[in-house]
Amino acid sequence: MSNFNFLKNIDNSLFKTASEAEKLYKDEYFDQCIIQTRKLAENLCKNTLKNEISANDTFDEMLATLKDKSNGSAREKEFIDDLYFLKKEGNLSAHSIQTKQSAITALECLRRAFEASLNYAISKDKTNKDLLYLDFDEELLILGVRKQKTLQEKYLEEKAKAQRNIKPQKITTQKQNKPKKTKPITQKTKNKSKHKITNKKIKKAKFSIFWKIITLMAIIGVIAGYFLVN
Repeated sequence: MSNFNFLKNIDNSLFKTASEAEKLYKDEYFDQCIIQTRKLAENLCKNTLKNEISANDTFDEMLATLKDKSNGSAREKEFIDDLYFLKKEGNLSAHSIQTKQSAITALECLRRAFEASLNYAISKDKTNKDLLYLDFDEELLILGVRKQKTLQEKYLEEKAKAQRNIKPQKITTQKQNKPKKTKPITQKTKNKSKHKITNKKIKKAKFSIFWKIITLMAIIGVIAGYFLVN
């Protein structure tokens, strides 16, 4: 088993190159693994350009041509970036005095080689939608056995279960206490209240005058009786 199995039906020679890089990594030949991924990247670039390059073109010249002919899409940009990365790391491993590159760098090269190969495969077979769901599998690289389920698959399954377990809630409407209707204060009611107030004032004024007259007459009667007696 290999992460690059999808290349078999597109270009078997590319698959063999990629598969060899995986074997070198598992055997801890990290420098050789990095150089092998560079070889894969160069062949991917060459196969993409085909008749648009000459046999004497270097990898740098091919990459420059590929960049010039790019339509600027995100997929093409990622493809070119991965090829540049693999060329740079491959050259460092091939020409560096240091004899051992780290396993982390080799693993990153394999990841980039996988992504570049996947983008190449999608450009060659646009009808194969399964290619869009492929991910680089480290367990497959080390153990040679693919995981039963990817994280994405597990997530989608759990999400589907959660949606099935959700019961539809009954929509209940609560009766709202309607506010009591209050009659608007009209001009007529205003006038009535004004008349009531004025009538009360008039009655009160009449009442006070009446008692004043009674009191005055009583005083006059007392004075008159006094003079008659004397």
